[in-house]
Amino acid sequence: MSQPSPETTAARGGLAARFLDGVERVGNKLPDPAFLFLLLMLLVWVVSWALSGVQFDAVNPRTGDPIRIVNLLSGSSLTAFMANLYQVFMAFAPLGVVLTAMLGLGVAEHTGYINAALRRILAVTPQKLLTPALVGVAVLSHVAVDAGYVLVIPLGGVIFYAAGRHPLAGIAAAFCGVSGGFSATMFVPSSLDPLLASFTEAAGRIIDPALAINPLNNWIFTTASAFLIIAIGWFVTDKIVEPRLSKTAIDGDTSALPKMEPLAPNERRGLLWGTVAMVVAFALFVLTLLPETSPWRAAAETKAVLDGAHPLLVAQAPVMQSIVALIFILFLIPGTVYGYVAGTVKSHRDIIAAMTKSMSGMAYYIVIAFFIAQFLAGFNGSGIGTLMAVEGADLLKGLPIWLTILGLIAMTGIVNLFIGSASAKWALLAPIMVPLMMQLGVSPDLTQAAYRVGDSMTTIITPLMPYFPLIVVFCQRYVKSAGIGTLASIMLPYSIALSILWTLFLLAFWGLGIPLGIGASYEYLAG
Repeated sequence: MSQPSPETTAARGGLAARFLDGVERVGNKLPDPAFLFLLLMLLVWVVSWALSGVQFDAVNPRTGDPIRIVNLLSGSSLTAFMANLYQVFMAFAPLGVVLTAMLGLGVAEHTGYINAALRRILAVTPQKLLTPALVGVAVLSHVAVDAGYVLVIPLGGVIFYAAGRHPLAGIAAAFCGVSGGFSATMFVPSSLDPLLASFTEAAGRIIDPALAINPLNNWIFTTASAFLIIAIGWFVTDKIVEPRLSKTAIDGDTSALPKMEPLAPNERRGLLWGTVAMVVAFALFVLTLLPETSPWRAAAETKAVLDGAHPLLVAQAPVMQSIVALIFILFLIPGTVYGYVAGTVKSHRDIIAAMTKSMSGMAYYIVIAFFIAQFLAGFNGSGIGTLMAVEGADLLKGLPIWLTILGLIAMTGIVNLFIGSASAKWALLAPIMVPLMMQLGVSPDLTQAAYRVGDSMTTIITPLMPYFPLIVVFCQRYVKSAGIGTLASIMLPYSIALSILWTLFLLAFWGLGIPLGIGASYEYLAG
């Protein structure tokens, strides 16, 4: 990497740079992520014990019962913890997503297919457009649910390194698009749309039993938001993050990463036939989606289908539930074909060796995932998260409507620091916020849009997000000393920009009366 210019060095001495450096230093003094989650789990146990005897007036919106904190230090809770220890670990969803996808990606990486493909792409992509192209692909990856975390983010580092730029800046740009822009969509609806709409409709029917919510009620807003996310990611990466990273030395093992060298004849042949194999496989897969009787489609009697959502796009559709398996297969095929054609694979043993090597790189994440799973199980089972959400919603009552919307966004962003799942948070908050806002004359569509903004803007700075430690592992491939503080300080400018600009973007939609989506409105009129 090139040395920083005097102007860059001076810029690093500014107040903002010193603040981010401080965040990095403090963050990196935190315990190892695995041990941090162990400490947090113990803290939740102690807090649950302290609050278990308190009688709260708050009511759980899903059950209608008063919220009671479960004492995780009681004998029955501790024995249940021991009895369920391994089941909780095995049921930790991100672990299966990561490991399964990495099996296929590992073959494509270690046979050389990804290396050759990236070098070819970089040869025709203008340097000035590399950042927005990466952020755009990251936003588009939401169609594949969590695939962006295990596919686009690590490739962001590889692409930037191959282009002679700092790899951590590439990881940050991709992380901004995948997680910071999680509620944005690039024209194509994601499975999150009907999922959130179903919770919104159920919550709204507390007030209006005849309420019907279109699953694409936020589609115009989220599509327009994608371009805002790309612009934010582009500016923050090129003007703030990468200049600051210029002093961060790359000391990881980068010997296997692609360099900007012309493809050799065997690499060109391997890339051609590997890509052809992937395209053919994908085309055959698409053909199986087309028939109305396709087994990939959700059943016609599925609620979201009855409400007008496409049977291939609802969360219950087998195709949406098979995204991770499809990633595995669609990278295994070109990786294997490339290996045989280019000569990097001699037998099936080399394919298994590539999978084994990819799993060895995930050993640290597996350890972290064990402690994350235990912490989340305790936090969710204690009722502390529910209490936080309900009490936070109560604070918003009595405010002006525009301030209530801002409060909802802010509250969601705060809750988001502790509860990473978008659907879990909305299942908790929707029965509180949707009826409250309807009584103030605010439509469920606008309430849901405000939630989606708040749901995305802080996930990129919280170590409690299940994929956050995995991103730290990706960073350590290039900078051995990278830790929680490193990633948090890198992503903080994105979070601040998203919080301010995306909120203003929603208010501009509201002020100008631009439709939020199909069948959406801004006002709710009773009766």
